[in-house]
Amino acid sequence: MPLSVKDCTWEETDSLLWITIPLKGVNAKKVDIFSSEEYLKVNYPPYFFECLLAAPVEDCRGFAQIGDGVIIFKLIKKCPGFWKNLHSSDSNNKEVMKNKRDEALLKYQKRLEDEANEKNDIKREHGKTAVNEMLKIEQLERDRIAKIKDEERKKATEALEKWKEEQRSLAEKEKEKLLAENKSKTQHSKRKKPGSIFESEPKDKSGIVRESGNITVKHTPRVFPTPTRESQAEQEETWLKKQAEARNAIQLSLDNDLSEKEKNPQWLLDKGNSYFSSGDFQSAINAYTCAIHLAPKLPTLYSNRGACHLKLNNLFKCIEDCSKALDLMYPLVQQNASSRARALVRRGTAFCMLEMYIEGLKDYEAALLIDPKNQAIQSDAQRIRKVIQASEPV
Repeated sequence: MPLSVKDCTWEETDSLLWITIPLKGVNAKKVDIFSSEEYLKVNYPPYFFECLLAAPVEDCRGFAQIGDGVIIFKLIKKCPGFWKNLHSSDSNNKEVMKNKRDEALLKYQKRLEDEANEKNDIKREHGKTAVNEMLKIEQLERDRIAKIKDEERKKATEALEKWKEEQRSLAEKEKEKLLAENKSKTQHSKRKKPGSIFESEPKDKSGIVRESGNITVKHTPRVFPTPTRESQAEQEETWLKKQAEARNAIQLSLDNDLSEKEKNPQWLLDKGNSYFSSGDFQSAINAYTCAIHLAPKLPTLYSNRGACHLKLNNLFKCIEDCSKALDLMYPLVQQNASSRARALVRRGTAFCMLEMYIEGLKDYEAALLIDPKNQAIQSDAQRIRKVIQASEPV
């Protein structure tokens, strides 16, 4: 049975409260503290301290300090004033004490749930923000490429028009030159006697000298390098049809088979995460793959799909997806630091499972540079070093 501690001391001001509890030689690591607005409990076997405070305090703003053989609580009063007594008048009532204890536990559990929900909401918002930013960056890249294409198309059009104008000018000059030559030959032939060996310019039936001109020849475009006369049209058409069907298969599937909600990359990401949590890794891979077709520059999709491949021992696919995720995580900022560390650890694990321990150690060491206080990564890296040292020849 625990021993109740009665020899605690306390001091107060108008707004603050200090409570000093002796440890009685117990190791500070064995101390368990629980507090709420009205209830305070300290358990350090075989001793036990419990107090129902005379008035409520600010639970989230107070703190406890353990050292020099004592526990010192510094609490902030909710309502300024002097208490005169530390314990509430109901402290001796076991039923009231039990109710206050249960109420404090319920409030503490509710606070933990609220904090967890708040963290999940923040994480979800960060994920949505990251997706929106990636989509915005991708749209800007598409706009930039479209602008470059428009500028190149404009330059090509201007060059073509300039060339056409030059050709028309050359044709006009050639025409004038031919007309002048024909006129000179006609006048010269009129001065010759009949039966002369000089012939006049060719004339049509009306006796008018024919003028020279230009004929534009257009060639039918071909996909294959050989001319039409050397090709086999039926086989070529079959091959082209198969290639077009293969290129459009994925896009047609996305356009026709998926609903509007399923065409949202964030929805597919959440769906893949749900499958991963339930252990259905192949379904998670399918969800991430569909999302990648919709948002191919979102690194989280490749990293998560790499984790699924790692679970299914698809080691080379895991390495490929993690490498792609790391390539897309630029610039290197604090917001994507944890994601980079996870991708490096997954790729390093895949390398080690393939017995490529040196490559795996490099990835673990890179992850440690990002998260140097991670004990799990440090422990795994140390084990890999021992494996490498054991395999080296003496």
